Amino acid sequence: MNVAKNMEIIAVAAAILAGASCYAIAPAAPAMQVASSTATLAAPAHKAAMHVVVVKAKRLSATEKAQFA
Repeated sequence: MNVAKNMEIIAVAAAILAGASCYAIAPAAPAMQVASSTATLAAPAHKAAMHVVVVKAKRLSATEKAQFA
């Protein structure tokens, strides 16, 4: 049997075996999950559960804009 002719099959078989071995040695217990402190808080009935993002920055001058262009 010529190995050079079957190199693609050998590579695919090796990839399948490597993938299957990852699942075989995986731990049985699920990973620990950390709860977010804000996720457990319920929004009041009169307010929607919405996050507000405020961005404060100074405007660029014309020379600073020209540097980025």
